[in-house]
Amino acid sequence: MAWHWFTPEEATAIALSLKVATVASLASLPAGVAVAWLLARRRFPGKALLDAVVHLPLVLPPVVMGYALLVLFGSQGPLGRWLEAHLGVVLAFRWTGAALACAVMGFPLMVRAIRLSLEHVDHRLEQAAATLGAAPWRVFLTVTLPLSWPGLVAGVALAFAKALGEFGATITFVAAIPGQTQTLSSAIYGLLQVPGGEQGIWRLAAVALAISLGALLASEWLVRRQRGDGED
Repeated sequence: MAWHWFTPEEATAIALSLKVATVASLASLPAGVAVAWLLARRRFPGKALLDAVVHLPLVLPPVVMGYALLVLFGSQGPLGRWLEAHLGVVLAFRWTGAALACAVMGFPLMVRAIRLSLEHVDHRLEQAAATLGAAPWRVFLTVTLPLSWPGLVAGVALAFAKALGEFGATITFVAAIPGQTQTLSSAIYGLLQVPGGEQGIWRLAAVALAISLGALLASEWLVRRQRGDGED
């Protein structure tokens, strides 16, 4: 990326957005796989409630989710106080808090993509592996996960793209501190308040579009390649 095209503040916002989106999408992947597997493969009391809770970020205003995170993980929140006292971790008004907010907002998209992929895995292949003596965890790691690879790739790509564009939850939870928590979206919003900021807005919007589109196209290419390998 040609950083000389951007002001130092814009370049910092772009780099921070990439960092936040990458951490958010990868850190939430294990939980996404676990929840998707529960929803796809298990019947249990409260399953509908869990499904609804997982998808809440899609229907609630992002500002509400950001405020909920601030109440829970802020310096005066129960989880925030515990993390700071026992682990020395502070999330509110930190880039790690932005990653948490982005992970929460992208989690439903990740879970849905992985769940659909898990539901289409051929159960007969899993049963064959189990018949040959493979333990359940081994069947999951060596049969189920490889066969659901397209869903994992799509889920990570969707979560990454969502994290890159997240605004409401992040600005409520971590504000928009230049150089610390100001992401692409909050930088664009800030430029709206500045006379003559249109050029910066267009530059940052183009970067956001290019990165998000690139992530989605790359995931589609990987999925098509994996399916092609499977057919061969």
